[in-house]
Amino acid sequence: MIKPNISQALAGIKHSGILKLVTKGAAKKTGQSPGTLVHVGEKKVEEVTISVIDYDASNCSEKQVQAVEDCFPYRDTRTVTWINVNGLHDTELISKIGSHFGLHPLVLEDIVHTGQRPKMEDFESYVFIVLKMLYYSELDREVKAEQVGLILIGNVVISFQEAAGDVFGPVRERIRKARGRIRKQGADYLLYALMDAVVDGYFVILEKIGEKIEVIEDVLMSDPPPEALHAIHALRGEAIFLRKSVWPLREVINDLESGDQALITEPVTIYFRDIYDHTIQVVETIETYRDLVSGMHDMYLSAISNKMNEIMKVLTIIATIFIPLTFIAGIYGMNFEHMPELHWRWSYPTLWAVLVTASAVMFVYFKNKKWL
Repeated sequence: MIKPNISQALAGIKHSGILKLVTKGAAKKTGQSPGTLVHVGEKKVEEVTISVIDYDASNCSEKQVQAVEDCFPYRDTRTVTWINVNGLHDTELISKIGSHFGLHPLVLEDIVHTGQRPKMEDFESYVFIVLKMLYYSELDREVKAEQVGLILIGNVVISFQEAAGDVFGPVRERIRKARGRIRKQGADYLLYALMDAVVDGYFVILEKIGEKIEVIEDVLMSDPPPEALHAIHALRGEAIFLRKSVWPLREVINDLESGDQALITEPVTIYFRDIYDHTIQVVETIETYRDLVSGMHDMYLSAISNKMNEIMKVLTIIATIFIPLTFIAGIYGMNFEHMPELHWRWSYPTLWAVLVTASAVMFVYFKNKKWL
């Protein structure tokens, strides 16, 4: 009755899509000059959408713009503006945004190339940040990844996402309802809030992976099926990907909280220090999970080895019991003419009594030795 429960428990632990290398479209860049915009990655939305949230301490407006040119006037406003772009495959639209806001062509190239590692580049007039947004899909029961590009330029924060639907929902609600201090702070605080939402999403992923580890540990303590090994390899792959996504982010946040960026004000640097502490906590948890997964792999191999040893022990004991029986049967199976016992009246039942007694004595002996 245990096996079906084990299979159900392991059914949701599989290789996640985040483990696939982002290579789709990479061949198109071969031979192109630096700064050429070629979308590399999966096209996750059919149509690119742009939303704008403009606010200050007393007012807040939100709208969906139909044309990219409609968000250009916000560059020179004194209010804080958040321009969010969903979809990275429209390179012409990305190029227009870059031209208007004075973004370097290599920055635009990094935005549309979804295989970037987390990094931060300071261009004095603006700051460019790349990080990975991770979220758990309950439908597919797996961890999914999305690249997010953030631009801080003046009072404007521009976010580039691969698809709509993300961990930024709570930040939008805080802006709409003027909760906390976000409406009273500048664009650098908005940048912090967005990055903090991404890092907080990592804890949700760690919780899900922790639950998977507990399931597999319970399975390994009983009778691990072959599916357990596949689940362990899947978890190890997820842990490796998480480490690659989070480890470089430490350097990014460390640079932001160092106070060397002119666009990050002194009061906001302490908030980035808080994100740095959270990132360290995430990294340490990931390292712990990696050790646990490695230990589970050894535990699985040990369980399989012990199971094989138990089987071999039983077979060896059975063979040992039959050795004297085979010896006796072999003697009386020889075709010699003069064997006195063959002509006794009670020879056959006597032989059976000897065989049964020998087997019983050996069985009791093995039992007393706790070999059975």
